[in-house]
Amino acid sequence: MATIMAARGQGLEQDFDFFVVVDFEATCVKDARIFPQEIIEFPAVLVDGATGRIESAFRRYVRPKHHPVLTQFCRELTGIRQEDVDGGVDLGEALWLHDAWLKAATAGAGNKRSVRLAVVTWGDWDCRTMLEFECRFKGIEKPSYFDQWINLRVPFQAALGGGGRVNLQEAVRAAGLDWEGRLHCGLDDARNTARLLAELMRRGVKITITGSLAAPPPPMQKQPARTSPCGGSPALASAPPPIQQQPARTGPFGGSFALVPAPIQQKQQPPQPYMISPCGGSSATCLCYCGLASRGDVMHGKCFSGCASWSPAMGPVPPYFAWSN
Repeated sequence: MATIMAARGQGLEQDFDFFVVVDFEATCVKDARIFPQEIIEFPAVLVDGATGRIESAFRRYVRPKHHPVLTQFCRELTGIRQEDVDGGVDLGEALWLHDAWLKAATAGAGNKRSVRLAVVTWGDWDCRTMLEFECRFKGIEKPSYFDQWINLRVPFQAALGGGGRVNLQEAVRAAGLDWEGRLHCGLDDARNTARLLAELMRRGVKITITGSLAAPPPPMQKQPARTSPCGGSPALASAPPPIQQQPARTGPFGGSFALVPAPIQQKQQPPQPYMISPCGGSSATCLCYCGLASRGDVMHGKCFSGCASWSPAMGPVPPYFAWSN
């Protein structure tokens, strides 16, 4: 690819030393919604930012906790077998293994003090929705490089047009490339996305960050002790037992991150039709598990997954999920 770029006088210096292309596959059912949805295939492809060459690939199957038995529809769609996920790792371990792979794969990047890395996806679902929701839901800390990403759909449409919601397979063919592998196999989809990325680079397209997660809200201030209605004596509140943290593991970018256990989950409310607010029409903001905000019985935007499951206990709406009216 580097030789082709030089020979044709094309290509453009990019802002990143490497691109890591991801394409998650998750639990699913036919013609219905599944809650909570969980990642079952964690693939990644490392692309050299100067040449567009694929340097390395990574894949781990992930064992789902809430729906451990895959549906027939899910198996047929993704090609993932039940024994693949049965022998998989949990999401926290998959993140750690991915981090270790990334460190090893970029270790030979010259004598640079830091490596400029960008995550690439086709669409915003992988980072903004799927990985972010599952990590929040299960109390898993993820590396900070997943907090911003490049939705390759954006530079593709800027370079080749087409408009609308062109799917990945159509985009690959529109760029003059043949599709390789199985559609909806996460690793094959990531490889084809990487090939499309290299083709856009060859055509001189500048690849820049298109999406990011807002910073998490500040922690809640400690509430003053309440008094007992009987005699005004201080109320006694038994503190929950301390959660034992796992030791921090060093990652290649941003120092280290810890794999932490999930917080104690409050009992979930039964699913409600998505046009009904779980807050009884109050002005308070409630949150669908997929991130859609509702105020006073009004959904601010369309539920992108149609999940129709509400969880007010999840707390305030993250700013990157809020819709304005």
